[in-house]
Amino acid sequence: MSEEQAFDATARKRLYWHSRRGMWELDLMLVPFIENCFDGLSDEDQYAYQALLACEDQDLFLWLMRRELPDDPALTPIITKIVDYAESTRTSDVRPL
Repeated sequence: MSEEQAFDATARKRLYWHSRRGMWELDLMLVPFIENCFDGLSDEDQYAYQALLACEDQDLFLWLMRRELPDDPALTPIITKIVDYAESTRTSDVRPL
């Protein structure tokens, strides 16, 4: 795997910590997603996830709760993947943060 294709361990750990937002609703969606789905994403989706984490919590909340769509349409597919994963995961399987 080339440097352009994959996140190294340090970058992945950084993404994990950036996924912990401090807002319970976001943490319940983002942390399980990065733990269970991130490594299986395409390079494009991994970079979209990284771009998503640069957004404000208030915007993330609105997008992940399906109240609004992002201005950047490139973020919509990764948001859809996160929401779909959250909806298909049993809440009892998510450990408390």
